[in-house]
Amino acid sequence: MASQGGPASFREISARDLDELFVVRAATRQNAMSKERLAELGFTPASIGAALAAGTTKGWVGVCDSRIVGFCMGDRVNGEVLVLAVLPDFEGRGIGSALLSTVVDWLRSFNPPRVWLSASSDPETRAHGFYRSAGWQPIGKVDANGDEVLVLLGAMLSPRRPT
Repeated sequence: MASQGGPASFREISARDLDELFVVRAATRQNAMSKERLAELGFTPASIGAALAAGTTKGWVGVCDSRIVGFCMGDRVNGEVLVLAVLPDFEGRGIGSALLSTVVDWLRSFNPPRVWLSASSDPETRAHGFYRSAGWQPIGKVDANGDEVLVLLGAMLSPRRPT
């Protein structure tokens, strides 16, 4: 139920958030990934913590009532939005759009050749419509997981941004 909790606040991800990020990632409505599956792909609290400490990766969390309800991270080296995850009960409140806008702004500050992400090409998924409505365009390539590569053309549509 989207009415749960108060208004969201936003802040940068810190090392103390890492375990909770994995809980959120495993609880998403579509494309949920367990901590074990993420570890198989090389994503662990230790690897994410190292990337954050190195400054190559940065991200923000959306918090409602002291609980992380969504997060987004990017990789400044290649201009990639790595992940955007929002708990199902908090979808439709602008949290994902605000987090994504913040990561995109951060990535663009490094002037990458492109800002991009990978997402399902299945029009039945929420991600498919969400990214396209925000200005992301497919470029005819797929990643190693079979997800479609999308690039951001122009300004991203977002009603608000975290502070």
